[in-house]
Formats: sequence, structure tokens, C-alpha cells
Amino acid sequence: MVNKTLIEKILTARVYDVAKETPLDFAKLLSKRCHNQIYLKREDLQVVFSFKLRGAFNRMFLLSDEAKGRGVIAASAGNHAQGVAISGMKMGIETTIVMPKITPEIKVQGVESWGGKAILYGDNFDEAYAHALELAKTDNLTFLHPFDDIDVIAGQGTIGMELLRQHPDPIDIIFIAVGGGGLISGIASYIKYLSPSTKIIGIEHEEAASMTASLQQNKRVTLEQIGFFADGAAVKQVGETTLEIAKEVVDEMLIVSTDETCAAIKDIFEDTRTLLEPAGALATAGMKKYIRQHRLKNKQLISICSGANISFDRLRHVAERAELGEKREALLAVTIPEKPGSFQAFCKAISNRVITEFNYRYSDSQNAQVFAGVKLSKGEKEKQQLLQELKEKYYPVEDLSNNEVAKVHLRFMVGGHAPIAGNEVLYRFIFPERPGALLHFLTGIGGKWNISLFHYRNHGSDFGRVLVGIQVPPQQRDDFCTFLNALGYEYNDETNNPAYQRFLR
Repeated sequence: MVNKTLIEKILTARVYDVAKETPLDFAKLLSKRCHNQIYLKREDLQVVFSFKLRGAFNRMFLLSDEAKGRGVIAASAGNHAQGVAISGMKMGIETTIVMPKITPEIKVQGVESWGGKAILYGDNFDEAYAHALELAKTDNLTFLHPFDDIDVIAGQGTIGMELLRQHPDPIDIIFIAVGGGGLISGIASYIKYLSPSTKIIGIEHEEAASMTASLQQNKRVTLEQIGFFADGAAVKQVGETTLEIAKEVVDEMLIVSTDETCAAIKDIFEDTRTLLEPAGALATAGMKKYIRQHRLKNKQLISICSGANISFDRLRHVAERAELGEKREALLAVTIPEKPGSFQAFCKAISNRVITEFNYRYSDSQNAQVFAGVKLSKGEKEKQQLLQELKEKYYPVEDLSNNEVAKVHLRFMVGGHAPIAGNEVLYRFIFPERPGALLHFLTGIGGKWNISLFHYRNHGSDFGRVLVGIQVPPQQRDDFCTFLNALGYEYNDETNNPAYQRFLR
């Protein structure tokens, strides 16, 4: 049963002094690809790039004058912190926010830019939360909970009011990210009150699925350990109030991986040219997964884009994992013969598929171990077909696409010293990034001299970059230089590069 008191609080919530009614955008590309009508609720377009200012302002507005005068303190992984800071600036209230040490710098800067005092403490939200409670007592400050407060929940619930105004036709499913549970409690309560047939699905990251565990066990569960990839939703324990509300209004919970989250960030970027933070893209990642699992078609679906406070230095990691999350890339460990021409033969075995990565270092005179990335156009089905094709051509192959060590570490570590690679020279090549360019390169070089080191990674630019170690006897150096000039690619001799001499020679 929906909490009617909460509905009244949502209807009277004071949020638009600092928040705005964000658009509900039709995701044209995502809708076409997923065969459903998909809409994105753009809370990333708030002035602090997150929905959190709604609940923060509503709660602070309702404080007594005495409580406001003492100043407000809060604990936050970043987005609630900025909501508190901007609300304090608007109402003339001093604000202090305790944030975990792992909080992205962009969120710390956001707090300080709105006049808040940021204190970095602890390795996670729960440690920051405990410290904030201590400071509230010792410094006589008013503590503002980030999610387990009925007035905070009511502020977040105003998103539900906007959704029903913006999409007057029946909504089949709404997907909502879950951290502590404030966002889903507020939105779901309002939606279920007026549109009980609309399904509400909460989405958590696999490294911090506290609401899923709590609903399964019908009690608040404290996770022993959490990950921080989706730091905006990384809490060990959901709220007491939010759990009780979720029991009544949440239909289902779904857990997504890092790769699936990165793929969703890319999807949203392609539709909106906006980069969400991982927590902000959880709902879309869950929506895509749910569509696949249930083979949904022609449904009216809404995903809440809850935040865009992503640090620039995280984009590289997101880009690396997005293709894997979308099943558009396979990572393979392949054994090929250690002899001239074997690279070329392997590329032909892969057929016309685009190679996204190719890592190899000479270590054995019999077999070469290659780490390769291959672009897929038809997802998992094509990957299984590729594996079968390679096995039929007697290539020992292992799929590493779901191997965390391979994805995070190994792909950047293939290499090392190779004292048995005699007469080795090192060259760096640049060539036009087009289908067949890598095969053409290998066709020209592979049959003449032995390749002892090879590294290639598609960077999504117009030019491919390859680092190659080649065993060229001194008496063949002139012929090799003639070959390089005829190849038609820009190249640089890196044999005397100190990095090569120290780590790879």
C-alpha cells in the first residue's frame, strides 16, 4: 500500500527554488536498437548535474529557524553534497559535508563552488556518515540524511509528478537506480499511487547491491564490502524508511555489471551527447538488460538519468569497457605458430572482422601467444561463431571477454624482455584506420622477417598505431629499409627508445 502521507508531502514539496523540471527526452537511437519506445528523464541537466538537490532543498526548507541557524552537516558520496551546498547558499545556511576520500575531485570541487565546506574522511560512505554524525554532536550541527528521511524522499518524488505530466499515456516500466533508496522510494510511491499498473524496477551495480539483498531477506542487510565504480550509488546498507517503502512499491530489482554500465553510458552519449557518471547510467543499463531477458518489444519505457558528475580521467576506462558491455568486442587468447606469416594467416582466419587490439611478445621458438580484440557486429552469436571457426582451423583459443584480470590488467601488460629475440629492431607505424589496413600491413611485412613484438589498439581515430618488433639480421637492413619506404605507411625507428631498452629489449 502506498504511503498517503508521503504522497501529500510530494505534492507540497518545495524544490523549484533550486531545481528545474527536467525534460523527458525520446531516445531515438536506443529505441530503434532495442525495439521499444524509450524515454530518458534528464536529471543530469540540473544545475548540480544530479537529482539530489530536490530532496536536499525540500528538507532544509522545512527545518526550523533554530536548526537552520546551527548550520547543516551531511554525509555524501558527492551528489547529495552538492544539493546541500547549493540549498545552503540559496537559504543562507552554513553547510558542511563529509565525503569519502575516494570521492571524485569533480564532486568535491562542486561542493566548494557552492559555498559548502568539504571534509574528506573515510574510505567509503558509511565511514563518512559515521564521522558526520560525530561532528553533528560535537559541533551542534543539524544533520541532514542523504536518503533515509521522509522529506528528502518527498523531494525526489517530485520527479514522479513530472513524469506523469510529461508522459500522459500509460507507462509500462520505469527503471530507477538504487543507492540508499531515496530516489526509487519517492518516484515509485507517486507513480504507484496514480498509475498502479506501471512496473517499477530498481537497478543496482553488482558491487553494491544492498537493496536487492535486503528485499530478498526482508530486512536491512549490511554488505561486508562494496565497490566504488558507481560511487554515487555505493552504500553498504539502504535506509530503514526507504526499505519499508520499497517493499510496497518496487516490483523487481536487477543487478548490472561494470561493462553493462559503461555500454549504457555510451548509448546515452550517442543519443544525447551527454556523458553520465556510472551511477547515473545504472537505470539505462538495467533497462537494456531487462529488455534482452524478457524480449520486450513496443513498450513504453522510461529510464532515470540520475547524474552526470563524471571525472574526465574515468572516461578512458568507460570507453575501454563499453564495447565489451554491449557485446560488440571479444577478447581472445590465441596460440599461433611461431614462424613468419602466421600473423597474416591468423588475420585471414578472422575473415573481414575488424581487429581492435593485437598484443604479442616473442617468448618461444615453437608457439606464439596472441592477445587479440575483435569487433563484433552481431554480439554473442557472432562471437560463438568466430570461436568455432578458429577451432575448426586448429587454433587453440580461449574467450577472455568476461575475464576481469584480462580486461583490467593483462591487455596492458602483454610484453616483457625477450633476450632470445636476436637482431630485433623496433618500429612505430601509423596507417589509415580502414577495414583491411592491418591485414595489408601484415601481408607486406609478415612473410619476409619474423615479428617478435606486436601491439595494436584501435583508438577510434582516423589513424591506426602499431608498435612492431622485427628480427632483421644486419646484412638485411638495407633491404628492410627499402621495404619500409615501399610500404607507404608513416614510420619511426624506436630501437633506441629508452622505454624499449628498459622494458622490452
